[in-house]
Order: sequence, then structure tokens, then C-alpha cells
Amino acid sequence: MPAVTPPAPPPPRTFSAIVLQSRRITPPASREEVRHLVLRTSDLSFDASLGNLIRVLAPGQFGARSHARLYSIMDLERHKDATEFAICVRRCSYIDEFNGEEYRGVASNYLCDLKPDDPIVFVGPVGYPFVIPEDKTADILMLGMGTGIAPFRTLIRQIYEKIGGWQGKVRLFYGAKSPLEMLYMNDENSDLANYFDQPTFKAFQAVSPRPAIDAPVALAQALEQTAAEVWEMLQRPNTRVFVAGTEDLLGVVEQAMIKLAGSGRDWLKVQSAMKSSGRWSEVLY
Repeated sequence: MPAVTPPAPPPPRTFSAIVLQSRRITPPASREEVRHLVLRTSDLSFDASLGNLIRVLAPGQFGARSHARLYSIMDLERHKDATEFAICVRRCSYIDEFNGEEYRGVASNYLCDLKPDDPIVFVGPVGYPFVIPEDKTADILMLGMGTGIAPFRTLIRQIYEKIGGWQGKVRLFYGAKSPLEMLYMNDENSDLANYFDQPTFKAFQAVSPRPAIDAPVALAQALEQTAAEVWEMLQRPNTRVFVAGTEDLLGVVEQAMIKLAGSGRDWLKVQSAMKSSGRWSEVLY
């Protein structure tokens, strides 16, 4: 009897929303502009959960109809006539390798320039990268950089506000180029400070000693300074590791983990076991 191929899942739908709020969450003195955007869609078929992603469709360039960019959903709230949710956006620019000119990032600048009542179009929901384990004794190790803090903020709020009674260790290592770039942990916005008194939660702010360097090497140093605890967590069979941020974050994490393990071979063995059992997840931008 020939094998039957299951039907492919339907593609994510396109939705429209309006901007309710656009709030800068980095201090005015910071060179980095990061904004917390609250969006509202009246389409009740938008069936998303905290931690899902949406693909924002910004106006395209050079003949392209649109420019897509993924963002993590935060603070989702359902009403009778609409759904409200938030995303975290950093205004970006890049240097053209050919001519050396600096250009504004398409999606990030489009979103950061939006005002209340402006419309946007997005596709979703997409994926669910970080799933909280059912076992409340499980340890959770979160490694983030830049707007990678967004899904972790959601996870921490779910663990301590929605689930409660968490017994496992929850550790957040978050890297930035300066104290002013510490999203949700600065004078402008300190949401995560609400959880510092939780006995199982600790946050380690890793500020780079070289602000001009994009990769915050202090993240590796923070991991090394707590090497014994981190390595003990990685040995536990129910520990989850979540990584979120720019692609170069993986290199920083890998080098730090190799030092913890003592060799690249020993670290690869531990990481392979975690990946094969679904205990290692990452979202890279």
C-alpha cells in the first residue's frame, strides 16, 4: 500500500493592525533607539499565543512589494472586539560592503517611525520557539542580546505571573554595549526588576567594556563568572536553554560554553544531547 503524504499545514494568514502606542524604552542619552510598540487587530481570527512570532510586511524597496521581518509577540491581551499585543523594535542601519555607504534598515525604521493610529500589515502567527516545560522543577537558562530580550521578558512574566510556584532555577544572561542599552532593565523601563525578588530568578547584565564592538564579549565573561552554577544546570536532564539575539551571539555563547566544558568535544557532546532531546532552542535575527 503506497504511503500517504499528510497535507501541508495552511500558510500563515495576513492581518492588518493599527498602532496604539510607540514608546522608547532606551534612555534619551543612549545611541540605540529601541521602541516598545503596542498593536491592535480587529480580526478575531488572529489566533496567536505569547511567544509566537509575526512577520511584519514593511513597504519594499527597489521594486519589491514588501520587506518582511520577524518579531516576537509580547503582552498579548484578547478583548471581545480585538486583540492587542506588543513587539520590541530596534532602529537599525547597515553599511553597504560595496560602496561603504550607511543605509537605514527597512523594517526597523518603518516601524520606529510609526505613530498611533498608523496601520501595518503582518503575517502570522509564526512558530513558537520557546516552550515553558510542564515540570516546575526544571531549570531554564536564557542567553540573549539586543531585542532578543523580548521573548525572555514574555517567558519570565508567564513563569512568575501565570504559572507561579516555580521551583527550578531561572537564569537570564543578557548582553549589551552599555548600561543604557539594557532593554527592560534601565532607568527608562525596568519591567524585569519586578521579578528580582523571586527566589528562583537571577538576571546577569553583561555590559561590554568596548562599546564600539557589536558583540558584547561581557556575556561570555558573565557566564564564566558563574561557571559552576551554569555547568551544574547543563548537567541536569530537565534543563532548557533558550538563545535569542543576533546571529553573532552563537559564537559568543559557543566560546563561553567550550571554556565551561573544558574542551570543544565535551561541549559538543552536551549540546548535542540537549538538541536531540528538544531542550536547546534558539531564535536568531
